[in-house]
Amino acid sequence: MLNKTGFFGHIACFSAYLIFGLNIIVCKDIANLKLISPLGLFCFRAMGAALLFWLCSLFLPKEKVGKGDLAKIFIASMLGLYLTQMCFLKAITITTAVDTSIITSFAPIMTMLIAAAYLKEPITWKKAGGIALSFSGVMILIFNSVSISSGATQTQPMGILLMIGNGLAFALYLGIFRPLISKYRVITFMKWMFLFSMLASVPLNLKELTSLDYRAMPTSYVLELLFLVFFSTFIAYFLIPIGQKALRPTIVSMYSYMQPVIAAVLSVYLGMDHMTLLKVAAAICVFAGVAIVNQSKARQK
Repeated sequence: MLNKTGFFGHIACFSAYLIFGLNIIVCKDIANLKLISPLGLFCFRAMGAALLFWLCSLFLPKEKVGKGDLAKIFIASMLGLYLTQMCFLKAITITTAVDTSIITSFAPIMTMLIAAAYLKEPITWKKAGGIALSFSGVMILIFNSVSISSGATQTQPMGILLMIGNGLAFALYLGIFRPLISKYRVITFMKWMFLFSMLASVPLNLKELTSLDYRAMPTSYVLELLFLVFFSTFIAYFLIPIGQKALRPTIVSMYSYMQPVIAAVLSVYLGMDHMTLLKVAAAICVFAGVAIVNQSKARQK
């Protein structure tokens, strides 16, 4: 039976990846306009989230972080935020929607292998079967749905490498840093994560940030930036550590399979695609796979 902690962990991951699914569409729209560079977009996200997390921390009891742990959080920040987002924001401008979805779908497999090597999480037949079931559902959705996002018409080799780097960096973050995340409150952990990311990115992009004509930006563009900072960054990255505290890394990563499901649902809602029994079956496969992995053997068992 699912305990209360596990239930809230699943709700947190479901909500975070629901936002990430919408985030792909928003990011593609922002990136395709090319008003701000990928590094500039990350700077906005890092600055906005750092400010919000540090403000939230003022209303909570002070929690001290050891110097050794600060060094570990810095590495976690580079893997889970800086490298992940920089690779993604650059890749989506030179990678087709289908290829982006396919490469992203390998993230849970990489996470499972890293968790097995670092956290000694067993790779069971049930876990491997659950991932295979969800992966097959994702492939069915990708090849039987209409993309609702504009973008590159041809994938460049560098785009493939960047998407692989994106998935590998986030898989390392999920697989290695769960013990550290469990040690501190979410607000404490994330305020340092985004502070380090901001300090690493802003100096490299200070010229662009100070030379942008902010008044000339379309209202729709500004609203998308606000969505990117508040929902896709602050809210989503607040929810992910909650899931990491309660669930195993592979399960957290498998929620990324929600993204093509969200894309398919939105394309139907916008009248760009139509629902079929095949797509319903594919969505069932995705969530059934997550359920199977959730019931698989954990290290402590």
